[in-house]
Amino acid sequence: MDEVTVQTQTGVGEEIVITPRAAQEVRKIKTDNSIPETHALRLGVKGGGCSGMSYVLAFDEKPRQGDKVFSLEGLTVYVDPKSLFYLSGTTLEFNDGLNGRGFVFNNPQATKTCGCGHSFGV
Repeated sequence: MDEVTVQTQTGVGEEIVITPRAAQEVRKIKTDNSIPETHALRLGVKGGGCSGMSYVLAFDEKPRQGDKVFSLEGLTVYVDPKSLFYLSGTTLEFNDGLNGRGFVFNNPQATKTCGCGHSFGV
């Protein structure tokens, strides 16, 4: 198997931020779904959605070639280079209020978003 080269980033002030509430919810999802503790959160974007691009949240066992690896709020987070371009400066939050429950991407690069909040354009 080929060796995977990754860059690890830690601490405050990196390109992506995860709020403590979002990190707590990620840990709860992992526990509730019996996802191994060794799996990391993958943040990404893909083409599609009402505004052109959609956010992706998943869990991966190990990083892929070229991934940037972050240590944020006690979580290991993988982001591929293409997604990092669109997610730089983004804060992942979790809301549990009157307007709905779920993860929210606060992305300063998004020039338009759709009503569902899961799609954006730049």
